[in-house]
Amino acid sequence: MTAIIDFLNTIFWGYVLIYGLLAVGIYFTARLGMIQFRHFGEMLRCVRGSGVTDRDGISPFQALAVSLASRVGTGNIAGVAVALTLGGPGAIFWMWMVALVGMATAYAESTLAQLYKVHGRDGMYRGGPAYYISHGLGLPWLGALFAVALIIAFGLVFNAVQANSIAQAVEGSFGLSAGLVGLGVALLSGVIIFGGIPQIARISQLVVPIMAGLYLLAAVIIVVMNVTEVPGILLGIVRSAFGLQEAVGGVTGGVMAAALNGIKRGLFSNEAGMGSAPNIAAVAVPNPHHPSSQGFVQALGVFIDTILVCTATAVMILLADVMPSDQLTGVNLTQAALTDHFGGFGHIFVAVAIFFFAFTSIIGNYSYAENSLVYLGAGPAGILVLRLAALAMVIWGSLQAVTTVFNFADASMGLMATINLIAIVLLSGTVVTLTRDYLRQRKAGHEPRFHIADHPNLSKGVAFGIWK
Repeated sequence: MTAIIDFLNTIFWGYVLIYGLLAVGIYFTARLGMIQFRHFGEMLRCVRGSGVTDRDGISPFQALAVSLASRVGTGNIAGVAVALTLGGPGAIFWMWMVALVGMATAYAESTLAQLYKVHGRDGMYRGGPAYYISHGLGLPWLGALFAVALIIAFGLVFNAVQANSIAQAVEGSFGLSAGLVGLGVALLSGVIIFGGIPQIARISQLVVPIMAGLYLLAAVIIVVMNVTEVPGILLGIVRSAFGLQEAVGGVTGGVMAAALNGIKRGLFSNEAGMGSAPNIAAVAVPNPHHPSSQGFVQALGVFIDTILVCTATAVMILLADVMPSDQLTGVNLTQAALTDHFGGFGHIFVAVAIFFFAFTSIIGNYSYAENSLVYLGAGPAGILVLRLAALAMVIWGSLQAVTTVFNFADASMGLMATINLIAIVLLSGTVVTLTRDYLRQRKAGHEPRFHIADHPNLSKGVAFGIWK
């Protein structure tokens, strides 16, 4: 079994996704007229006017907060450090590239999630890749396969990984036992997820902006303290990406190592094209009332996650006197960097940041899994089982090394991302039609509104009651 999982990971991560993610991102960037650059202001506009909600869904800002709760996790702290260790500073450049083209991919998948959303049994909006694969492509079996892969990866295993990161950080910094930490995180998570997606949205809306804001503030302070060195650091990132500067820390593989590690860590962090964030994007009540508006919001989420938060981690590490290092990587490297900048406070700051980043990822990941479980036909009893299983994985993950299971989750994530990329390319014509409709109305000075009756060519599989 282990050999099969390793083989699948080699295929998914060594070939399909490394090239597929960039190719699909470039495809949507070109076909949508570089939408993420030309219409960046629209992303901000859709977020600023996103206080709208109703009993059927959450606000666009809450959907952005939940998606950031999942995106901004240990990958932003530990993953960036690993990318630097294995790929050198050039890996950060490739993280930027996968994020910039990934913004177009994120726009496309979340726009589709909005268009093909439905009302669930409880009346709440439900949607995501499983729904647009089923309703848009007419392939319910493939939607079910996607849903199962997502539940395994995001609903169960990744939560164990996040809990493991919390337990190690808190135990190392404050001396609390890992088991006690895991139990506490499970209880706190339970209070939130048993309140359902609306409760997850409310907590994310409060915690995520503060969490990300304080982390970025720390980076700004460090940049100001070392402002004369910043241009050299940024130039070094670009030069290293193309093999024009010697790698640090004994990194081998040159340009290819930088590209592979940057792209993989970039995807793991921002999730563009993976098919995860569309699950919560579909729950939002869009403002303006058009599928594309939530696409703009979620594209901004990729920018915040990678261009801002991941870059903050990279700059803080590269400006510290901690590289090259043969002993430090991951969280330990980031903690060493912050300790170099802020003394003992830096070590504690990283531990606290990991707690909040990983904890919000747990509740965000669960919300995706719940949507997929509802697609599979689960009612209240099935959702209860998922909640208990997710909390059990939090406790288990805090006590165990999760490497083997994490490889299984990598394979599941690779499968769901591959299915999703194929689906959104096949539905790209729909994305183009929606985008042109939105921009046409905006250019004419109107508040964009989507009426399915005006687009009979898109009506197959769309819930008329939502878009009438």
